Amino acid sequence: MNFEHILYDVDGPVATITLNRPDALNAFTRTMQSELIDAYGRADEDDTVRAVIVTGAGRAFCAGADLSQRGATFDYDKRDNALASKAHRDGGGLVALRTFESKKPIIGAINGAAVGVGATMTLPMDVRIASDGARFGFVFARRGVVPEACSSWFLPRVVGISQALEWACSGRVFPASEAHEGGLVKEVVPGDRLLARAREIAEGFATGTSAVSVALARQMMWRMLGADHPMEAHRLDSTLMKQTGSSADAKEGIDAFLEKRAARFPLSPSNGMPDHYPWWEEREFDADRTS
Repeated sequence: MNFEHILYDVDGPVATITLNRPDALNAFTRTMQSELIDAYGRADEDDTVRAVIVTGAGRAFCAGADLSQRGATFDYDKRDNALASKAHRDGGGLVALRTFESKKPIIGAINGAAVGVGATMTLPMDVRIASDGARFGFVFARRGVVPEACSSWFLPRVVGISQALEWACSGRVFPASEAHEGGLVKEVVPGDRLLARAREIAEGFATGTSAVSVALARQMMWRMLGADHPMEAHRLDSTLMKQTGSSADAKEGIDAFLEKRAARFPLSPSNGMPDHYPWWEEREFDADRTS
């Protein structure tokens, strides 16, 4: 795919995705939606990529949905008859679900306004950092619609239900300092340091770690947010510890530690995932079979 609304660049172990409609403040389009999904797929398939940074071109991260169709923006029957069906799927939600499925840790480097889907698309990312000039807004109540991009699931888990509801029900735009205080972003840095700091975090994920272990840890933690009891985590931990404990990566990790040298992990997510991965598909199949 030749990208029109994003840039995709790989430098060493880090892939950088840049939302690239600077003249429109990187407003979200269906083209951007499909390109983001494709870019996350590329990163997952490339074993040289160990982490992903997502940022915006120009002075915004993403100013929300493209409102050029005015009142028809969210009226799918009027906007596009091809979408007028009971099977309609929210575009921001499709991006969020693909982000959630990623095998690689994702860092949001939020360089400016992140409003509407520009804010919600960051929620399934693993680390969010912001420039000191960034602003955020879950503005849906001020547009007469509802939170999208799976944010009714993600936002309360990221910041807690009280903070999530205050931001969603007011729909107000707030500064990076408040996003940090509320737990939405990990840290706030000067704008000219944003990408360098994101790169430092990404390289921390990539250096001295097993790519398979990182991919598994990411999925284990995200998916356990919906578990009913810690016993679910115990069962999963036990199974995956048994399967990874006999792997070539485990042998190399222990040998490298005892020999006081840098580890050279041989496995990759494309060919080294344990048999139990992806464990959630078996559960989904069982649920479908009994419904």
